[in-house]
Amino acid sequence: MAFEPPQRLVRALAESAPDGDAWVEELPEATERAVAARELTVERVQVPGGRSSLVVLVRLPDGTPAALKLAPPRYRPEAERAALAHWGGLGAVQLIEPAATDGVPATEGVLLLERLHPEVSVRSLPEAKAWLEAAGTLRRLWVAPPAGTVFETVAERTGRQAVAMRGASAPAEVAALVDAALAAREELLAAPPEARLLHGTFRQSKVLAGDRAPWLAVGPDPVVGECAFDLARLVRDRVEDLIASPSGAATTRRRVKRLAESLDVDQERLRGWTLFRAVESGVRALRVGRPRDAELLLEFAGWL
Repeated sequence: MAFEPPQRLVRALAESAPDGDAWVEELPEATERAVAARELTVERVQVPGGRSSLVVLVRLPDGTPAALKLAPPRYRPEAERAALAHWGGLGAVQLIEPAATDGVPATEGVLLLERLHPEVSVRSLPEAKAWLEAAGTLRRLWVAPPAGTVFETVAERTGRQAVAMRGASAPAEVAALVDAALAAREELLAAPPEARLLHGTFRQSKVLAGDRAPWLAVGPDPVVGECAFDLARLVRDRVEDLIASPSGAATTRRRVKRLAESLDVDQERLRGWTLFRAVESGVRALRVGRPRDAELLLEFAGWL
């Protein structure tokens, strides 16, 4: 069959590679090779899918349902493989092919995963229950990083982001937020608490229903650092609803407090990383031509 990447993926990858992307052009053939090498039976490409990878719903030779994921190198799929292998299915999707299976090497950028229910995420739950399940899932992922494995650190990742933020041209009100976010980062990195392996991009839509466990995390961009950094991305979940609410600012501050308390994270450190991550995402959205997303993120950041 023809493996055409979903348009959502094509558009998202074009933002991160505006001069062209050979990976996208080669994706149909790469998918065919990955399927054939593992003797998989294809059911369908997951649509609309994500913004950083192609996911194909497949069956193993014995009929077991699975998911085949292909991602470009810039999204660090091998780091994802290492993190999933370290978690071993505790709180996260199970990696079927950690290194090699029946003589088939674990192809770079290709992950074979247990099949979850992509149409059912924690976001489908009532809001209070969704927050409870998301927080519980995230807590299970915060483990000591494996010895001898090199993951990017929070300092390294945010350092690259800080350089891009400083180089961005922005209106005065945005520049003030950038200054505040960069200052918060410097203060937070001065005395970080004990480091853990983090999901890196955790939000409610990254927690899917499973058969082996009720809820499991997917799609990590793993990083080693303090737990508040991981939780900061969850704080701004459903940001559209927050902005639309007349009590959005107060709700945001209550959310920071409740999440910090429920996961034993310092509230001020969570607020600081939430500010940095929201401003960084907002500035990046401006840079790639998504002004509406930027407006939402930067208004949210202003409440912190």
